[in-house]
Amino acid sequence: MSTLNNSDLSLEGVELLQLRNFAHDAYLNYSMSVIRDRALPSVSDGLKPVQRRIIYAMAKLGINSKAKHVKSARTVGDVIGKYHPHGDSACYEAMVLMAQPFSFRYPLIDGQGNWGDVEDPKSFAAMRYTEARLSPQADLLLEDLNLGCVDWQPNFDGTTEEPKALPARVPSILLNGTMGIAVGMATEIPPHNLNEIVKATSYLLDHPKASVKDLMKYVQGPDYPCGADIITPKDELLKMYETGRGSIRQRAVYEETKDGIVITALPFQVSVGDIEKKIAELMMKKELPWISDLVNASDRDNPCKLILVPRSNRVDTESVMSHLFAKTDLEKTYKFNLNILGLDGKPQVKDLATILGEWITFRTNTVTKRFNHRLNAVNKRLHLLDGLMTVFLNLDEVIEIIRNEDDPKQALMQRFKLTEEQVDYILETKLRQLARLEEEKIQGEADKLTKEKQELEDLLAHPEKLKNFIKAELSADAKKFGDKRRCAIVEREAAKEIDLTANTPAQVMTVVLSRMGWVRAANGTGIDPMALSYKSGDSFLEQAVGKSNQSAVFISNMGRTFSIFIKDLPSARGQGEPISTKINLQPNEYITSVITGSVEDHFLLATDRGYGFICRFADLLTRNKAGKSVITLDAEASVLKPLKVQDPQNTIVLIVSKQGKMLIYRASELNILPRGKGLKLIKIANDKLKSGMDGIADIICLNEGEGANLHSGKLKLSLAPKIIADRISNRERAGESLPERIQRVDYIELVPAKQPSIAETASE
Repeated sequence: MSTLNNSDLSLEGVELLQLRNFAHDAYLNYSMSVIRDRALPSVSDGLKPVQRRIIYAMAKLGINSKAKHVKSARTVGDVIGKYHPHGDSACYEAMVLMAQPFSFRYPLIDGQGNWGDVEDPKSFAAMRYTEARLSPQADLLLEDLNLGCVDWQPNFDGTTEEPKALPARVPSILLNGTMGIAVGMATEIPPHNLNEIVKATSYLLDHPKASVKDLMKYVQGPDYPCGADIITPKDELLKMYETGRGSIRQRAVYEETKDGIVITALPFQVSVGDIEKKIAELMMKKELPWISDLVNASDRDNPCKLILVPRSNRVDTESVMSHLFAKTDLEKTYKFNLNILGLDGKPQVKDLATILGEWITFRTNTVTKRFNHRLNAVNKRLHLLDGLMTVFLNLDEVIEIIRNEDDPKQALMQRFKLTEEQVDYILETKLRQLARLEEEKIQGEADKLTKEKQELEDLLAHPEKLKNFIKAELSADAKKFGDKRRCAIVEREAAKEIDLTANTPAQVMTVVLSRMGWVRAANGTGIDPMALSYKSGDSFLEQAVGKSNQSAVFISNMGRTFSIFIKDLPSARGQGEPISTKINLQPNEYITSVITGSVEDHFLLATDRGYGFICRFADLLTRNKAGKSVITLDAEASVLKPLKVQDPQNTIVLIVSKQGKMLIYRASELNILPRGKGLKLIKIANDKLKSGMDGIADIICLNEGEGANLHSGKLKLSLAPKIIADRISNRERAGESLPERIQRVDYIELVPAKQPSIAETASE
């Protein structure tokens, strides 16, 4: 086998580029391809390329709104074969979207068969089963297609042509809305009402310098096909249309009837089934005690009819619905991002005035091209009619020339001063038709065309008249296809959850946590956790006493907290459940302790590396199953058990280090933080910390009058309350050394304050 030498390689004709530059240019080209050819719509006709190609292909196939429905596979095949060389499933999904009345405010395709429903938009049948034709609304995009006002471009393989943009008669970019994700950018355009958009466009035609605030007198806001209320305040709506960014809040519509609370409209693309399932789940969890029954009465005539039956007539409907708005998708937020390809082909987030202004420019150019195209056709026809009139006046002589001359074309041109086009038209006309030509008929057509020519020239010469013509077309289209607004714009107060704990009788419960992470809750406080049964290899770790309407907070070895309602924990009659079924732990993460308390309580959070801070119990709570990061850990640091701080101003902190140093100071020296690393709790040498030779052995919090016992193996060092009070120091110190017989401290035992005897009380 021969080997290839460097001398055999030739770089002649090869362009050499740095890899960095090549990768940059290649990625940029790919990005712009996705932005322009797939993801973002154009301000001209409001369509993405695949949508434009589907509509154009159907128009070319003659599948208009008056034709018979044709198999969708026929359309998809034509689109991907001629114009859009991508996957058939993606093309068909784009076609389905334009046919769904719950997705498009003004559907562009009229479908037969299963095209999905609002309960499951993806449940549409395969394209070999469904049939489709263009809807009447598609005429707003296609009516001027063959009138010489469209710019064309070659298709992907150069075998045919496709329009760069359809000649939209209305600002379609805002009518149906769209969403798309490109490379580094996205678009979220909500649908709008045709009548409102037409009025705003007409106003902008008359007042080119109108502001967004002026246009908002006509455009109230988005108008989704679902009919739910839009509760975004009007000042926020104005700001969104001025900046092109924001968020829309939609809320379900309900009414009170003798049957109960009837939900009649849901937010955009929210299904009745999903809402029914979520409400039923809340009822099973006893988080909706005000509702006794849930009935889904939706049918063909009433696509959304969900009935909530209150337990009594004393139930506050507004409070219950506000609770449901906060807990379910009965209230939903939608992104608002008017990122659009402008007339220059560049993506940009535009405000309302800019979008309508660019569309007016596009429409004006389109109508101008249409009129020029028609004017050329009229002039050509008048020119031919002038030649026919000459023939009619000299018919016998014309016939004689045609019959006897060797070159009748040149003879006619010289004799009657006709042009080549006129003579060609005369010679192509059959003799019997020439004989039947009537002067009045020719003159009548010529007069009609002359009048049309004058009108066209007048429109083209006067921009004001051209503008009025565009306004008249807009008004006619709005009258034909416009409808009433479906989504009312109403301002509502923010949804609030009802505090279930305030209405739930409190019951004292004991939370028990095992070493393997199994958790359970038992009624009462007289529970011996050591006597409970555990799985093989498992044993008791910690317990915490709280109330059933409170949350238990679990702290992990990674310094993260998780909170669960105590009433939601499994019963202590069994062995409980793994805590991992209630929360989402990360790899190598496990629970080290559990605490309970009220939101006003304070706890000291510390690590064995000597850092800590005081945190409110409320800051440890979270609804997120993934938990929240509270304690910032150094490398190889361990989280110590949280200690309750009764009074941050008067509580005493007692710390013993692994090197036998004891420090006592007041908790008021520590910061109260929601999260973080905290301050140094005791002065420890960094080299000993890194080697693991030093750190915190144990720490407790004491109140006035309480003592402590330091346990070291079988030895015990007792510290009376007076001794502790006399040794209160400052946090920045390293502490005092313990007696030599105390080599290490295993743990610190709290000694409760001595209760006065009956005799002492009597003497006082």
